[in-house]
Amino acid sequence: MDSELRVIVYPPDAQGGRRVRVGGEILGRALGPGDLLEFLRRAGLDPDDVDLDDALLVEWRGGGPAVWSPDPGE
Repeated sequence: MDSELRVIVYPPDAQGGRRVRVGGEILGRALGPGDLLEFLRRAGLDPDDVDLDDALLVEWRGGGPAVWSPDPGE
């Protein structure tokens, strides 16, 4: 896989948004899977072909694709 297409999704912030980075570029703040897929579409990926559980493509930090709210313990 091309390292330029490595996707990093950072932990949720206080509002539940997650920063999204592809390669060295921050694409924005996703509020849910739909936002994330739109960012990936803009980066040149076909959302219909993207598996958000694909560890070779997406590195989830602070929880996987089901986590869209901050940890209440923080």
